[in-house]
Parts: sequence; structure tokens; C-alpha cells
Amino acid sequence: MNVRGAAVAAVDLGATSGRVILGRVEDERLHTKHIARFANDPVRTREGLHWNLLGLYREILRGLTAAEREAPGEIASIGIDSWAVDYGLLRGGRLLGLPRHYRDERNEAGVAAVREIISDAEQYERNGLQHLVFNTVFQLATEGDFLGLSDRLLLIPDLLGYWLTGVEAAERTNASTTGLLSASTAEWDAELAARLGVPPAVLPRLIDPGTALGPLAPEAAQTVGRAVDVVAVASHDTASAVAAVPATDPDFAYISCGTWGLVGLELDAPVLTEEARRERFTNELGVDGRTRFLHNVMGLWLLSESLRHWEPAATDAQRSSLLGELLAEAARLPSDVPLFDVDDPVFLPTGDIPGRIRDWYREHGEREPSGRAETVRRIIESLAGALAASVRTAAGLAGRDVSVIHIVGGGSQNALLCQAIADRSGLRVLAGPTEATAMGNMLIQARALGLIAPGLDALRGIVARSAPIIEYSPAAPRVGL
Repeated sequence: MNVRGAAVAAVDLGATSGRVILGRVEDERLHTKHIARFANDPVRTREGLHWNLLGLYREILRGLTAAEREAPGEIASIGIDSWAVDYGLLRGGRLLGLPRHYRDERNEAGVAAVREIISDAEQYERNGLQHLVFNTVFQLATEGDFLGLSDRLLLIPDLLGYWLTGVEAAERTNASTTGLLSASTAEWDAELAARLGVPPAVLPRLIDPGTALGPLAPEAAQTVGRAVDVVAVASHDTASAVAAVPATDPDFAYISCGTWGLVGLELDAPVLTEEARRERFTNELGVDGRTRFLHNVMGLWLLSESLRHWEPAATDAQRSSLLGELLAEAARLPSDVPLFDVDDPVFLPTGDIPGRIRDWYREHGEREPSGRAETVRRIIESLAGALAASVRTAAGLAGRDVSVIHIVGGGSQNALLCQAIADRSGLRVLAGPTEATAMGNMLIQARALGLIAPGLDALRGIVARSAPIIEYSPAAPRVGL
């Protein structure tokens, strides 16, 4: 195929939904078209909380089939990104059970098991990861004999890529979230894996973003319509999103805000100090060998799960409409409110988030929010406060100045949140694009095909020309920073 003028297809999987998007690079801009959107609903069994990976795979094939009908014979490649840390175990190419959801209750037991073998400080020195109870190493510690039955471990996008192509590989940006990749060498830490009871042989070969996996396997090609090539993108969705931050100033911080708020800096090397560990900052790989030095904040999960609790029978469209109404009402309420700790582990599980927020205030001797709109205002201000504080902490730990904050992802559409971040940080906030993850996915494919120049600056320049960016200027800094 002559790839000039060709399209690429991004499969972008989030924690609550997935989509397939077509993209073309023309006139130094990326033009996109949404082809399919589908729910990503976990399934609870007697064993615990699982991802419905077979349902996702079916929807991916349907979306790619629809994309081929939309642009027959024009799709040059397919790329998949998703959330991090979760995985499937295989034996002889067969999946041994549905992958567990990172919010599954088993994780605390895994943390305790790992701490009997290696200290938190040594883990950080080796893998550079923020301590999160759902990190892959902790999940693996709960597998027991099941791990010994497997001969391959594949993270979610790698597993889907294997089903599509038959090729087993681990893309580095996602592999860096497992706790089994060396922060200093970007290679598997086989000695650590063995200490933790993970047979090094189950870890697949590592590949970089932009590596071609190969064409669709015959059964997938028959469904889609032809054997399109699959390219490994920055398969951790945050890595793709950060690649698509439309930054022109080197002194930028980023917030990739969706279910989670990933906030930090792009660096040339990891920061592996004890202070960085205590502040719970992580060092994950980005595109072109960059380090994503960031902190995980609970994110818009607090809003989406509150809406799900308030209106359990509502459709996504109805909840979106309700959120718009509540944000408008919340904007009329005072912003000088007591903040709650959005990173408190009590807010991690599914369920009654508004009730847990009320409990948090009651336990800390603060007035509880009254009603839905005030709860939303407290969520917005507390989330903005946590994100702004993380930017300042990241800058201090890395010895960097920050002049502007870029917010991308779904949170960039939330004007109340964006303004609150600007006000609480005292910095300009540039919001957009909303579809940063999918754009990064598509542009990494386009770069691999030779459709755009190498280098992140060229990629980011296309993003800046392709998406509207809204600027929020700070008001006077508020109490409670």
C-alpha cells in the first residue's frame, strides 16, 4: 500500500469505555473520525472483579470492521492503548482465566506478601514506581500456584495485540508500570522477578512504541475484511496522552485527567530519591525514552462514581446531562471550601462515594457537604488542590521550573475544574485536546509509517494545529493550597 494519504485506526480503551477512531494526517493536521464507542463494564464473579476482555475484543473487531467499511482499503495500521498494570496469564497461547480488575479486593494481601520479601525503599530504587496497591507486582503475589502454571504474562494491550496478530511482546511504556522493569536500564529486572516468585521466562520480549507487530492473523483479518498491520503504540494510555500534549514551552507540567488524574513532568531521566518515594511519585517510561515523572491522583472517578450512585438506572447520556447541571449549580457556590484528601484509599473501591465523602468530613471534624451540588463543588476544589500541589511537588523534586500546566483528556472539558487548577496553582492552564490519548496513538502510528517527521516536537506541533486549546488564567491564589 502507498501509505501517503492512508488512514490509521486507534483502539483506545479506558477504564469505563472504549472506542475506535480513524485518523489521517493531511496539511500538517490530524483529522479524526469516531467510528465506534462501547462500554467497558467489569464483571464480578465469586472469585472477584474481572475485566470482560472477551466482550472488549468482540467490540474491537466490530469497530475495526466498521472502520474498514468507512475507509475500504485505506487503513495502513492499527494501534491499541489501554489502562496499565492489569494482565492475562497464558499457557501454550491459551488464556488462563479472565484478567482481574485493578480495583479487585485481593490487592492488599499482595502488598503484604511482597513486603515480606523486599522493602518499599528497595522496590523504588529498582523500579521507581509510586506505591499503589494495584501495581502488577502486588497482584502477581496473589496468584499462588496459578502463576506457576503459566508460561507467558501479557498486559492488556499486549494480550489484545497477541489475539489480533499471534505475536507475543511487551511494549515498554506499559511494561514500566508493572514493577518488574528496571528504572535505570528499561529492561526486565529478572533478579527481582525471581525473588518475587515470577519466573523470568514468563516475561515477553520488550519493544518500543512504533514497532510493527505484524498483520492481522487470518481469523481476525477475515472478520475485519483484510490483513491490516498492527503497530505497537505507547500502549499505556497516559504515555500516548503525554506524547500528544501540545507543549511549546519546555517548562511545562501536564495533567492527563480522566478516571485518574496523572500529573507531573516529562524528564530525560528518572528521579529515584528517597524524597520522591515518600512523596509517592512514579517514574514511568514515555515515548522516545522520556521519563514520565508523575503522581496518580484519584481523578474524575470521584464524579463519575458519584453520578452512578445517585442515578444507578441512568444512561451515560443522562448522567452527562446531570453532570452539566450539577457543575453549573456548583459554579454558583463559594469556592473557599474545606478540602478532603482525594487520595485517601477509602475512595478507591466502587460504591457510595458521596457517603464516603460525608464520612471523611465527619471523621475529620469538618462540616459535611449538603446536597449534590455542594458535593460536586467539594470534589472539584479538592481535586484541583491535589493536582496543583502535585505540580509544585514534582517541580521541587526534579529541580525544574514550571511556567504552564497542560491538561488533556476528559478533564480538559470541565471548565470549573480547569479554572480551579489555575487559581490554586497560580499558573496558566491550557486545556485540550480532549482526545489526547487517541491522538498520541494515531500519531505514533503515522510516525512509524513515515507520514510525519521524527521527534516529539513535530508530533506535538501537529496536535497544536489540530485541536482547540482553551486558556485559563489564575485568579489570586486561594487558602488551602
